Amino acid sequence: METIGFIGSGNMAEALINGVLKAGVYRPGSVYVSDIRAERIEYLREHYGVRPAADNPELASKVDVLVLSVKPQNMKDALESIRSHINDDVLVISIAAGITTSLIASILGDVAIVRVMPNMPAWVDEAASVLYANAKARKKVEKARLILLSVGKTIVVDNEALLDPVTAVSGSGPAYFFLLMQEMIKTGIDMGLSEEDAQILVLQTAKGAALLAEKAAGQGDTPAQLSSRVATPGGTTEAAFNVFYDACFSETVSKALHRASERSRELSGG
Repeated sequence: METIGFIGSGNMAEALINGVLKAGVYRPGSVYVSDIRAERIEYLREHYGVRPAADNPELASKVDVLVLSVKPQNMKDALESIRSHINDDVLVISIAAGITTSLIASILGDVAIVRVMPNMPAWVDEAASVLYANAKARKKVEKARLILLSVGKTIVVDNEALLDPVTAVSGSGPAYFFLLMQEMIKTGIDMGLSEEDAQILVLQTAKGAALLAEKAAGQGDTPAQLSSRVATPGGTTEAAFNVFYDACFSETVSKALHRASERSRELSGG
């Protein structure tokens, strides 16, 4: 049976392990993990039944699919440690932000590489993941896509440069919503709601709005159209919107996302 290995076993790696096992894409005995933290490897073995590898080279020599999930600043060292141990037909999947396929290939050689930008909702199987495959991986991208589908929805792009705006929109995107939710909770408390009630109301509203927007999109409606239905003339929502507009809300969002995209490009050396 095909094997998969994770070099680095942080939160996103665990989310993917959990996803592929639940979806039946892989069995526990076909999943290998390596990490510099022995306690982390033991935790994954106990909770998921995966197989520990003694080190990165051993893992790389055993797997058909190799997931690079180390921190970006540790990537070059990890790649150097396995360059002489990977199989010629291995599929390399990198989920490290800012690490280009050309950088990986410069160390590992002419191998199939898929670069992925997932996001935090992978933990609840609601990730938005974007994949880019280098030339050698084009025929294997569906295999990578199947792995990421186990934790949410996927998009495949044919231009690696698009991963910078993707990072700004969906990679960092959950944090924008968390920030808005936290500010709404704080303001609700300031206006007299209990902390518990404010949190329940904001989280349920966010959940309901997301589900409604998804359903509406399937019917051809946009978030802007939904907004206009809520914001009746002279009403409370319009009053709040006017404050947002006076504070240049649209321009602020645009500037923030453009800056995040620029930072992604800076981190990748572009």
